[in-house]
Formats: sequence, C-alpha cells, structure tokens
Amino acid sequence: MKKILLIGTGGTIASEVTENGLAPELTTKQLLEHIPAISGICRTDCLQLLNLDSTNMTPLHWLQIAECLRDHYADYDGFVVTHGTDTMAYTAAALSYLVQDSPKPIVLTGAQKPIGFDSTDSKINLTDAFRTAASDMPGVSIVFNSKVILGTRAQKTHSKSFQAFSSINYPYLGVLRDGVLLTYIRQESGREPVFYDTLNTRVGLLKLTPGSDRELLDFQFARNDALIIESFGVGGLPEANGFYESVLHWLEEGKVAVLTTQVQNEGSDLTVYHVGHRLKNTRGVLEAFDMTTESVLAKLMWILGQTRDPEEIRRLFYKPVARDILWPAEACTEN
Repeated sequence: MKKILLIGTGGTIASEVTENGLAPELTTKQLLEHIPAISGICRTDCLQLLNLDSTNMTPLHWLQIAECLRDHYADYDGFVVTHGTDTMAYTAAALSYLVQDSPKPIVLTGAQKPIGFDSTDSKINLTDAFRTAASDMPGVSIVFNSKVILGTRAQKTHSKSFQAFSSINYPYLGVLRDGVLLTYIRQESGREPVFYDTLNTRVGLLKLTPGSDRELLDFQFARNDALIIESFGVGGLPEANGFYESVLHWLEEGKVAVLTTQVQNEGSDLTVYHVGHRLKNTRGVLEAFDMTTESVLAKLMWILGQTRDPEEIRRLFYKPVARDILWPAEACTEN
C-alpha cells in the first residue's frame, strides 16, 4: 500500500463558521477523521504547513510548499495538498515550475463547502485526491469534482458550484468514476524531480478596459520587472493613448512585456489584426498564446528568478513546462 503525505494549507475545506464568516480552523488530522475510508486506499501521514484563507496566499507560501515537498519527497509515494479554491490555480501553476518532472503525484484539492457541512464536496474531493496521489499519475495536478486537471491548465471558473475548475485549452488528464481513476493523459516526468527555490515577485498584471490610460501601463512597468497585459480578443494594443510607445520605452529600460488575452479559451494570435501585428514584429514582446494567465504569472516569476538575459528569458518562456504552452514552436520564433 502506498504512503501518501497530506499537507494542509487551509482553505474552505478546513473552515468552520465564525462570527466573522468562514475561517480555516481544522488541521489535516481533523480532516482525515471525516473520511476513515482513506485507510483502505493508502497509508497516510499528516503535516499542517499553513492554515490560510487562500486569498492570503503569496509567492512566499508557494516556496514554502515547494520546500516542504523537497524535504519529504524521498519518504512518500505521493502528496495531497489541501488548499483554498480562490488561488489554487495560481499555486498549482507555481508548483509546476518549482517542482518540475516529478515522477510522483503532487495533487492539490479543496472544496466549495467546509468538510463539516452536510452538503459538502470536501469528502469526495479529498478521497479522489488520495486515489490520484496513490496512482502512477506523475506531476502537479488539481483534483476537483472528480476531474484531474493539469496544474498549468487549471482555472477557477465558477465561484460557488462544485464544478469550480476548468481545464483551459487542454483536455482533462483523467476522471474518477465509482472509486476508479480513469487516466486519459499521462504527462511526462523524469527519473527525479528538479526543484527550484527562487521566484522574482516583481511581475505585474494589467487588464485592459476600453479607454484605459497609458499612465496605468507606465505605473505598472515602473514598479515591476515584467508586465503581463491582458488584451482583448486575440490580442493587441489600443492605437490611441500611446500604449505602443510606452511598451517600446519600457523594453528599452530592460523590462519584460507579455501580451495575453482576457478570453478564456483558444488563446491569442497577434498576427490577426493591425492592432496586434506590430507587436508581433517588436523584438522583446512575448506572446502567451494558449497559456493561462495563472501560468504566465508563475512562469515569469520562475524565469526572472533565474535570469535577466533577454534571450534566455525568451527561450525559457517558450520552452514548454508541464505542457503549459502548445502553440507551434515556429510561431514563437518569427520575431
């Protein structure tokens, strides 16, 4: 029987009702008391690393989780990390870059309702997570609502319903039916994981709105080493207000600019419209293509934690990690 480590970080799954609303209170041991059937799936140890509402999760906490996985990696066959749903996709993406090529399962899960509630999704999610962690499915994933989602492809798309997460621009890795994991895709892994322990958190995100002011762009660039610009549709910048000129200025100052889209599915393509075409031909502007914003953010923090060389940044950004980007390689080398 496989040995799994349960790592608790808080979230709704571990919450109880307080006079100020739900707050994480339960430990990992208390969570397991609600699902005694786990003993028939695997042997389990518990570790309470954090106890946070995931709104309070930061990149420093991502590093703590990665360090915990590194410290205990040799002792277990798989890992389950309980986490709040609101920022779980960011954490799953970050762990995909901080713990690469893991041959062992690293499974994040949580719930939309606390485990002590009668109408809760906690018990099935946690049970499914343990089944997945005790399987041979490698790498980082989110298990939720009986779906297995690649860590670099998950996004929270429902705020209340049990089907909280979707897999963006990529199929589910598998599903769980009647206590059985049906694997559709087995992601690549190495013989040993590669751990990283540095992130550069000076990465900003700006969502364009009609009539956005260039000062917002300049403010974000000035405060950060890289800026992700969530544009409209397949991507582009408004021709008024000096947006393009602002990007050129900050590129000359050594900043990194990434264009992505606010549209959830199908990704960007700067070649389609005039408003995006000149960006495509601007050396130094990176395009996110089919990546999620969560993965773009985490990947930039990981890359900038290693290098500030523009060519190396570009190479690493377009190098697929855990299938985070699937756009044809030739499209990434045009400019």
